[in-house]
Amino acid sequence: MRQFLFFLLINFIGINHLFAQGQVVFHGSGNSKDSVRIIRIINADNYKYKKKDSLSELIFLIGNVHLVENSTDFFCDSMVMDQKDNYLEAFGNARIIDKDSANKTSSNVTNINSQYLKYLVDKKYVYFKKDVKLFDGKNSLYTNDLQYDLNQKIGIYADGGKVVTDSSVLTSKRGTYYADTKDVYFRDKVVMKDPQSNLTADSLLYNTDTKLATFISETNIIDSAGNTIHTRDGTYDMKNHRAHFTKRTVITNAAQMITGDDVHFDDSTGISIATGNAIFTDTTEGVSVRGDYLIANRKTNTFLATQKPVMVLKQDADSIYVAADTLFSGRLSDSVFMDTARREKDTLRNFTTINTQKENDTSRRYIQGYHHVRIFSDSLQAVSDSLFYSGRDSVFQLFNDPVVWANGDQITGDTIYLYTKNKKPKRLFVFENAMAVDKYGSNMYNQIKGKTINGYFKDGTLDYMRAKGNAESVYYTTDDKKALVGINKVTKADVIDMIFEDRKLNKVVLRNDVEGVMMPVRGANLADLRLRNFKWLEQRRPKTKFELFE
Repeated sequence: MRQFLFFLLINFIGINHLFAQGQVVFHGSGNSKDSVRIIRIINADNYKYKKKDSLSELIFLIGNVHLVENSTDFFCDSMVMDQKDNYLEAFGNARIIDKDSANKTSSNVTNINSQYLKYLVDKKYVYFKKDVKLFDGKNSLYTNDLQYDLNQKIGIYADGGKVVTDSSVLTSKRGTYYADTKDVYFRDKVVMKDPQSNLTADSLLYNTDTKLATFISETNIIDSAGNTIHTRDGTYDMKNHRAHFTKRTVITNAAQMITGDDVHFDDSTGISIATGNAIFTDTTEGVSVRGDYLIANRKTNTFLATQKPVMVLKQDADSIYVAADTLFSGRLSDSVFMDTARREKDTLRNFTTINTQKENDTSRRYIQGYHHVRIFSDSLQAVSDSLFYSGRDSVFQLFNDPVVWANGDQITGDTIYLYTKNKKPKRLFVFENAMAVDKYGSNMYNQIKGKTINGYFKDGTLDYMRAKGNAESVYYTTDDKKALVGINKVTKADVIDMIFEDRKLNKVVLRNDVEGVMMPVRGANLADLRLRNFKWLEQRRPKTKFELFE
């Protein structure tokens, strides 16, 4: 009844050219039917009009104003309508409700509130100012200045804005909101705060419905577990806390870092998968691992590297490089491997090789290598089928046909322990079928064999070795001028020591129950001077770090 009286009054005072059945007609610049815009007046407590010029007039609607154009509702305290210039201005508690016109039953509705709006009717473009809030049914966008295209369902702010979801807040200097897809394009000083992570970037794409963030510029993320992520490209599913990064993303946690050309990260499981020249670094241990495929688990503090992995134990002048088909690492406190390690004591130096008691060590890690293990440093090289390395005592344990080369000596046995200190070789211990071979000349080899061999290094180079248990040797003896004088073949001894000087074998010392013979060089069959199981394996020796996979 109230609306009827309102429009009756309008017609009565003679302005029916402005209103027709509660409608205001706007004509755009074109002559087509599409240029005509009809806005229905649903309610206004009062009205008045005022001539603008001789050809046009302004319409004023006052109090509880409600207009409708197609699928869009307009609300405000008061409004000015200008048919000539095709705009309307709303003042005080201005609001629009923009529905999905393609689906009348859809819940895809956008509410925008502000204290002021100006609507360009022919362009279907709205300018909102002061205390602007856009609400899409789940998330809110706050700004003081918003431009909204009713045709494209796109909102733009250029003077600072904030998007609030159920769990996160995203702010930026500029932004574009796509109402149909629920995408927001943030630009300039982007900051995201979430219970699980904080993010900073120059630009970011974010979907408020799926909670999927897409990175398109330099981005830094700090998550609740203390991970720092630096990336330039990728996506982050904030709902499920999973991410996929590209373009050399770096993930850092405390003293550990993982990077790769392509990185998958799952915060719920703590698992990161890096591919393409992937690198894992532990600065506490001074260890880095490279490979084309790497899996790291933050919760168990483990990693697995495959596809030509290489571990680097860094030091000032002579880093140790370790390659294998597969490298695996974890915390020593979680390892049962060390419980089976052997304790060997050298009575001469009172030196214990390893502690068999498992320690509760949560910071130190172990590394295991499987198949085709190859080790290179300037002072020492080695190969074996498998390896165990302890970060607690810096011991390499080599299994299954191991070979170690040091000072030109080749050392073999069933199992070899190599002890390092400050990443330099300190001592080696060979279990069962131990043999050391040193090439003296063409087809001539110094050899020492025993049940076990202990070798000691000085300043990273081999100082001397001791063979114990049914020891045997073949030694080419020289005079004071280093001229060859004979061949000493020992068939039995309790202990045989080999002493080195200037990286070369200088002296052999035989101890206890020695049986042997000194042979002249002339007439000796050099091919027969081989101890049982003798093998010269120089072809297996990696000559440089670049040969680790040859």
